Amino acid sequence: MEAIESVKHWPKAIKDYYMELKLEMRRVTWPSRKQVESNTVVVILTVFGFAAFFFVVDALLTDTVTRVYRFFTR
Repeated sequence: MEAIESVKHWPKAIKDYYMELKLEMRRVTWPSRKQVESNTVVVILTVFGFAAFFFVVDALLTDTVTRVYRFFTR
């Protein structure tokens, strides 16, 4: 019986949620196009920077492990 009672309240709960969501979305401060573009550029440059960093670290580690492996397999 409890399940049926809780299902009866769904339409009102959904309506309340939707109304609160609309109210909250009116309060949101959206960034300007210029802010979005500049942040996008920063993110892309950061991703490329990290990619270059990890490329160098990977190359150094690969070289080090290869040298250690060759040293012990002689």
